[in-house]
Amino acid sequence: MSNEVQVFDNLKVKEVNGQVMFDVETAAIGLGIVESNGKYVRWQRVNKYLGVNSPQVEKGDFITEPQFYKLAIKANNETAERFQAWVTEEVLPSIRKNGSYQAQPALRLPQNNAEMLQVIQSANEEQNKRIDEVETTVDELKDRFGLPASQAKSLEQARKRHIVTLLGGFESNAYQHLSGKTFRQIGGDFKDYFEVPRYDALPLSKFDEGMSYIKAWQLPTNLALQVRDLNLQTELEV
Repeated sequence: MSNEVQVFDNLKVKEVNGQVMFDVETAAIGLGIVESNGKYVRWQRVNKYLGVNSPQVEKGDFITEPQFYKLAIKANNETAERFQAWVTEEVLPSIRKNGSYQAQPALRLPQNNAEMLQVIQSANEEQNKRIDEVETTVDELKDRFGLPASQAKSLEQARKRHIVTLLGGFESNAYQHLSGKTFRQIGGDFKDYFEVPRYDALPLSKFDEGMSYIKAWQLPTNLALQVRDLNLQTELEV
């Protein structure tokens, strides 16, 4: 593929130094990151999905393949899933093989049983190959990008429920005086254990492990003694 922009079913791409680049506007439209009328890109949301460390983009800019996948994951809708599948399973493989996107030619119908068996076998092999490629891509993306907002929120909600239980309930003396300290303690322990700066940076593949960690976490000895003493003090006052 040359450095000139090529258009594949409204998606604009070009090659820069051997790397496929995507026109951010047509990519965002394909991924469904648009206003309700479906015509205008939600640029603020696009730049939010790309992250604070990514340069701001606008109409006419191109993004890398990893940035395209990041938008696809953050979009998290059926349109984005179908569009990403088309790009990863048809457009990119065709570009890398032929230098351009080529729609699949019409199939010649098998003329006898032997040809039919060959067609079935080839189709099965191709399907298995695509499944392997997609599964590999999904696993890589799970480790490359952090948690979706909904799952990060689930971790935080589980953390809050667990802390409330450990401190003796919302109305306990310990919760009133030590909740902030306890939240900081579990947060620091979690980030140290998984080597992440915040909950939503946890790889998606480690979500279940992160949830198990929170549910199994216990108060450090000194903090546990403070909780006991504060709640005992409440009982004595009563």
